[in-house]
Amino acid sequence: MSDDESAVHVGGDAYGGVRLNQRRTRRARAGARAVTITGALSAMVLAGSGVLWFLSTYATSQIKSVNAGTAGSDPRGAMNILLVGVDKRDDLTRQEQNRLHLGREVGQRSDTMMVIHLSEDHGKVTVVSLPRDSWVDIPGKGSHKINSAYSMGGAPLAVRTVQNATGLTINHYVEVNVLGFIRVVDALGGVSVCTPVAIDDQHTGFKLQPGTYELDGAKALFYARTRATARSDLDRIDRQQQVISALLHRALSGGTLANPAKLTGLVGSTLKTLTVDEKLSKDLLGLADQLKDVSTDDVAFATVPLADVNYRAPTGESAVLWDKAAARDLFRRIGDDVPLVKPVKSQRPSSTPSSSPTAGDSAGDSGGASDEELTVPPERIAVKVINGTSIAGLGARTKAELVKAGFQVPAAPGDTATRNYTDPVVRYPAGREDSARTLAAAVPGAQLREADVTGIELIVGTKYTGAKKVTIKTTTTSTAAPSATVTPAARTATQNICKN
Repeated sequence: MSDDESAVHVGGDAYGGVRLNQRRTRRARAGARAVTITGALSAMVLAGSGVLWFLSTYATSQIKSVNAGTAGSDPRGAMNILLVGVDKRDDLTRQEQNRLHLGREVGQRSDTMMVIHLSEDHGKVTVVSLPRDSWVDIPGKGSHKINSAYSMGGAPLAVRTVQNATGLTINHYVEVNVLGFIRVVDALGGVSVCTPVAIDDQHTGFKLQPGTYELDGAKALFYARTRATARSDLDRIDRQQQVISALLHRALSGGTLANPAKLTGLVGSTLKTLTVDEKLSKDLLGLADQLKDVSTDDVAFATVPLADVNYRAPTGESAVLWDKAAARDLFRRIGDDVPLVKPVKSQRPSSTPSSSPTAGDSAGDSGGASDEELTVPPERIAVKVINGTSIAGLGARTKAELVKAGFQVPAAPGDTATRNYTDPVVRYPAGREDSARTLAAAVPGAQLREADVTGIELIVGTKYTGAKKVTIKTTTTSTAAPSATVTPAARTATQNICKN
């Protein structure tokens, strides 16, 4: 694999202890695994600085339009865009279907949905993934998985279903097909991904060990669509959001937008994959101009909170149920134009490891993270171990003890630049405090510190005494195994990109 330093690195936590049982065959869904990435990229890349001059009447004419029953919007002001990834393979050759493991079914299905919210000043973008197996009411059809809305009534029914489920007004609609993702990745020269866990997809033969890899469009499609990790669909959503972030970063870089040849290939590939509502097709250039200053720091990602990821529907289907209260709060905040990502607090120390940090320097310590207050189990937490001492082998020993305590530690331990840490320090990105608290509770004397990092880290100091198992508080009184509650942590596109 290439070590091109200019490549964009994709990463993040892709772990969990739950798995969604699926009845529908993988072949029937394969093509739409990553088409949402293309749609989100299409919707945001066109907003990049320097693109507007290129978009001509010809380019705009490449976009198909559909009557989606959307509300439309004023030139300015907050708006919500429903992004639908459509699994369409009718126009693919048999060779293409075999190469991409898409199967040979005809027709179109919606396998991925995202709501894209543009803030009132169009300076911020929030992207919320709607799990395809969400069990919701489809107007006039009864209760079904949310992805059934498109096959039952096309774009108009998909829009009505999402409006009813979220309480948001959908102003515009964007639909993208299967080949768009491959074309966009290839137009950008590929994408470099880093996976913290091994991937072994028996269906497609796609395999990756933990590490960094440069992938072309077809292989990136396998990476973004695979379910071959612990949380299946939920991990796939994480990877899709991470890949969108990386592609957006790559597309907005000067190397792409300042190069007419690259820009021509990118925009040409992107526009041809899109179907949008009629009103948006007439004013896409205006929207692009308003969004031209948006950066990866201004794009936030989240997933609808779930209460039950192993729901058995009355039809016998495996589905997921939203956490109604948490979902209602999430969409209320979006409707009120409230940012989901909290700014890093000014009193937090720098992410650069400091020398011999003391308890007074930390944002908090494990003393406030008792077992009774913990909500995220160790098996859903990926930890990067960093030896902050000169004690040989301490990092390896710490990794072994964390694994024994139930944590995921996929990568080999690293070392800090300075070797004079005393107390162990748990560092975490914004929105991951609950996971950090679980780790801090397992490491006596550990300090909690929010920092500009991509995942949960443990810096081991000389006072490290080992890792212990922790007990996660549950509220269920049933004798049956409780369903895991999945509460999303919003992250910016910048946070989603791997940092070396």
